[in-house]
Formats: sequence, C-alpha cells, structure tokens
Amino acid sequence: MLLSALITDFLEYLELEPNTSQLTIKNYDHYLKRFLEFSGDIDPEKIDLNLVRKYRFHLSHWTIPENNKGLKRITQNYFMIALRAFLRYLSRIDIQTLSPEKIELGEIDPRPLKILDGIKLRQLLEAPDVSKKTGIRDKVILETLFSTGLRVSELASLNRDTINLNRREFGIIGKGGKERVVFISDSAAQWIEKYLQVRKDTFKPLFIRFQGKVDSVNNGEVMRLTPRSIERAVEKYVKALGLSIKATPHTLRHSFATELLINGADIRSVQKMLGHSSIQTTQIYTHVTNK
Repeated sequence: MLLSALITDFLEYLELEPNTSQLTIKNYDHYLKRFLEFSGDIDPEKIDLNLVRKYRFHLSHWTIPENNKGLKRITQNYFMIALRAFLRYLSRIDIQTLSPEKIELGEIDPRPLKILDGIKLRQLLEAPDVSKKTGIRDKVILETLFSTGLRVSELASLNRDTINLNRREFGIIGKGGKERVVFISDSAAQWIEKYLQVRKDTFKPLFIRFQGKVDSVNNGEVMRLTPRSIERAVEKYVKALGLSIKATPHTLRHSFATELLINGADIRSVQKMLGHSSIQTTQIYTHVTNK
C-alpha cells in the first residue's frame, strides 16, 4: 500500500480509539497531508532519515500564504509528532518503514506563563454585572474556572445535575478520557446555587445562552455554551478592564495551579487536580512559584 491509503487507514483507526478527540484527528489529517504533499505518494519503505531531514528543512522555510509568516518551532514539532504517531501505527501493523523512535523533536524555548496577580484576578472575578442573569452566569464561569483549574472544554461540558453543591465537588472526564474529581470553592458553590435559582428552565447543560431562540430539543443541548462562547465571554471582561495580560480561560487555569503551589500544595496533587497525564507538564509551574 502507498502512503495516501495508509494515512486514510490511520485516521480511520484513530476514529475507533476512544481516547482520541476529533480535534486531534483533524490536526493529524492536516499535518500528514502536508507530509504527503512533500514526499509524494510513496511506498512507506522509502521513508528514511534523509527524507525526514529534508522535510524538516522544508517546514523551517515554509511560509503561511495568508500572512507570509514562517511556522513557529513549536508548530513544526506538531507536524513531526503527527508523523511519529503515523509511523508508530505502521510499525504496529507490521509495515516496514522508519522507526518512530528516530523522529526527534526540535528544542523550543518555554513560553512564559500568563498569570494574573491577586489584584487583576480580583478585578476580573468582580467584573460581571450580577444584577443581570447573564452577568450571574459569567460570574459563575469565572469563579468556577479559577477555583477548579478546568480546561474550557471541560467547563463547557458540565451538566447541572453532576455538581454536588453540598460536598463542593463533581466528577469530570477530561483530556484523553481521564476521570478525576474536581473540587469547587465555597464562593463558586454559592454563585452556582444563585445562578441555578435564577434559571427558569430545566435544561441539562450548566452553562447556556440567554439570547436567541429557546430550543428545548434534547433537554436543551443546543442551548449549551460552546468553549468558544466561554472564551469570548472572558475576553469581553478582559478588554473592558484593560488588563495588560490578554487573559483567557487557560490563564485562570494557570493562576489556579500557581496559587495552589504558592500555598504549599505538592506538585503531584496539582497534577491530579489539573488532569495532567505527565508530571513534566505540571512542572512548568514550579519555575513561576520557586521563590
């Protein structure tokens, strides 16, 4: 089989893997099509270190047509990670090709973490107008993001019946299908309770839109806020406050982790709370909190 058919098989294989998100499959499709354009529809036996070296050189000099800018080093690594995953799949189905272990990633400078200090964080949490229903919802979004360290996709997936306000906790299935218990602060729990009181519906999603046509199909699922909608809500308050840091929901996740470590939490506990598979991912915060 030639490369194009094997790439299709690989993407179909990922569709069947329970821990592979649709976004990952979409990205791998994009990255591997770029490799296919570069290499041609060759036999996988022809993939060798020389071809990979030329491909890396190609990526380092390739410019994005829309803005005429080159690929960042971290983006170049994403292309290589996809190629390595593909080669690992070929090895698994006993097709002769380059060993995936021989694909090395380029070194990148760690990106500085965006963290809100105490004053800016308080300003952001108090920014929503809680005299309005939308403001109460946005207040809950901000309080929950900071008190849990949830990813924005995890926050968007929350349902109102999954949160135990008495025990201040709930379960979540995070990235890669990993389950974990998440704890919320007293403040976040109080605002969630108030938010649910002003909701006149019985829709399943915790965070819903209040504009546009009300649609009760599938227990109000189409009313659920998307991750992008939540990002826009946070962005609105950041712009209104004129914060020097372009804070996002992920900034609140960073602030959550940093606050825990500053106050004495051990890194393994923080790893579990964030849902990181590797301790190395969590260790980026130690550079910020190491006094």
